[in-house]
Amino acid sequence: MSTQTPVPDPSTLPEARPRAMHDMGGVSKFMCDAVDVEPHALDEFDREVDAIRGLLGAKKVMSVDELRRGIEAIPEGDYLRLSYYQRWIRSITDNMLAKGVFTEAELRAALEDTK
Repeated sequence: MSTQTPVPDPSTLPEARPRAMHDMGGVSKFMCDAVDVEPHALDEFDREVDAIRGLLGAKKVMSVDELRRGIEAIPEGDYLRLSYYQRWIRSITDNMLAKGVFTEAELRAALEDTK
């Protein structure tokens, strides 16, 4: 019986995996930015998005884990451009489309109705 520890495949090591956009720890361009720790009021959009997420969770349509995974899947350019709650609504929308809760055509029509 061998007592040698198997050598891991280098491609499976954490440092060999690509960094996800939301994983900003140690990224030099973010290391010197001050973190805004001051409390701030939520605007109407923020409160509405939070309420939508709460309803979807209460109805067991979408979990917090699905919200998080959806946010983590947002492409880097969009992730950096979007605000905190804009990322939430993007994730919610993507999840609802993927689950067939509504179609892209239905979404487009609803957005047209708001103009």
